Amino acid sequence: MKTRPDQLASQLKKLKGNLPVYMVTGDEPLQHAESCDRIRQSLRDAGFTEREVMHVDASFSWESLLESANALSLFAERKIIELRLGSQKLDKKASGLLQRYLDNPAPDNALLIMADRLDAGAKKSAWFKQVEKAGLVVEIWPIETDQLPGWLSQRARGLGLELSADAVQLLGSRIEGNLLAARQELDKLSLLYPNQTIDVEQVIEAVADSSRFDIFALSDALLLHDPARCQKILLVLRQEGVEATLVLWGVSREIRTLLNVQRGLANGQAYDSLCQRERIWGKRKALVRKASQKLPAHKLEQMLVLCHDIDQAIKGQLKADPWLLLSALTLELSGCQLNLPAPVH
Repeated sequence: MKTRPDQLASQLKKLKGNLPVYMVTGDEPLQHAESCDRIRQSLRDAGFTEREVMHVDASFSWESLLESANALSLFAERKIIELRLGSQKLDKKASGLLQRYLDNPAPDNALLIMADRLDAGAKKSAWFKQVEKAGLVVEIWPIETDQLPGWLSQRARGLGLELSADAVQLLGSRIEGNLLAARQELDKLSLLYPNQTIDVEQVIEAVADSSRFDIFALSDALLLHDPARCQKILLVLRQEGVEATLVLWGVSREIRTLLNVQRGLANGQAYDSLCQRERIWGKRKALVRKASQKLPAHKLEQMLVLCHDIDQAIKGQLKADPWLLLSALTLELSGCQLNLPAPVH
């Protein structure tokens, strides 16, 4: 069965360590780590006092999992076997051995599988379906921008703090995309101002700007037509040393996607079919559709020309600052009318 991180504590309380396998999958590090800690604690409370960690890489022997499961403890203790997959994909042999283990799990062992976010193919695999059927799967998803204020407020209350509405907004803007930093800052605030209501001034005084953005956050901001947010993300990406080439790839990909959607709809294609072809999933489907209605095709085509100029600037073949051009491009794509002159070649 599946569960969310916020439901995990209550699920574990009901299960009392009685499942043979647990899996935590996702890319958000704080929720991932805390979910694994909760499972470990629940298993320790159920008498699993021994622990063995296995790191899966290209040279990992999957037979060692079966050997560990069948090995008798010197102290007759119940054991947690941690299988740290990371981003490693299972081939046919690995999948078969893991299924063999799950077909007849040792009663005194609990398997904890730790993995990065799984793709659609992995979720359809036989081994994943067997894990889901026999045990508990915790899927980790990033906290979205509109969910962050509620998450911060709830977390603060758990520390005996109350955040004013303005303090929540400011704190969210400073730690967005980095829940590890959020935890650290809230812990710091609880030490500085125990059992108090925190206002904006206290946040300004105590909290550093720890925003962590990536190319996909920039893509979402572009589709939402939020130019101020686009510029902040772009600044953070530059400060973090992200290559301009990677940013250009993300932005140009969105432009091409919007153009392809416009052309497909004009040709009478169904939007769901276009989404499947363009690999547009989940919440992005509504964002892309709305954005494709706001920007005319000729503007998008002009932006692709600017993408070419930025590529030339990155390669040193055009005398221009690629980051300045990226700033102009993201402003245009997020709805600002700049009407900038073309760069001089």
